[in-house]
Amino acid sequence: MSRIALVTGGSRGIGAAISKALKDAGYTVAATYAGNDEKAAAFTAETGIKTYKWNVADYDECAAGIAKVEADLGPIDVLVNNAGITRDAPFHKMTREQWQEVMDTNLSGLFNMTHPIWPGMRERKFGRIISISSINGQKGQFGQANYSAAKAGDLGFTKALAQEGARAGITVNAICPGYIATEMVMAVPEKVRESIIGQIPVGRLGEAEEIARCVVFLASDEAGFITGSTITANGGQYFV
Repeated sequence: MSRIALVTGGSRGIGAAISKALKDAGYTVAATYAGNDEKAAAFTAETGIKTYKWNVADYDECAAGIAKVEADLGPIDVLVNNAGITRDAPFHKMTREQWQEVMDTNLSGLFNMTHPIWPGMRERKFGRIISISSINGQKGQFGQANYSAAKAGDLGFTKALAQEGARAGITVNAICPGYIATEMVMAVPEKVRESIIGQIPVGRLGEAEEIARCVVFLASDEAGFITGSTITANGGQYFV
């Protein structure tokens, strides 16, 4: 029986690439989404990957959704915390709502998703928690005090939880993508995109599939000695 993987925000962008790569690697995959029913249905039709709708910012929705996935597919072995939002604004114009929405999804979402799954992983003595942080959680970014703080918090969460999971056979790692050629990035004006590429030593945007391959590796048995780590995948734009 194949292992079960759950990918939040797993029907679009980087998340979709992760879901597909895990399925291709032999996992049974479930993907969550927050709002776009049409795109989620199209993703399932294309890939055969089941999608489930809930808001990772709501603990009770996460607990109920996880229970539904496990009833449908079996105990979750691999959790990929990928769901995230932006509410960008210079700090002097940032509202409490913009701050809180990003924190609730991008940071508290990791707790909300991981906490209900953690006891089962400890009991079974196996688990893989992989969280998608960001280059901007490492270096900061103008207009993203909320996003950068949340994504930096993801890394602290990863390092602390890795120490708790190690003896139980659970690894906890993070990936910090740089600028990836997703729909969102490709939608920005060409001059802005060229400016971004000019800051990347390899001279191009990353591909979602490149992040997905990092996830597949960290989810594997072969990565069992790697925990509390961050894979920096940004084309040389920022070194840690």
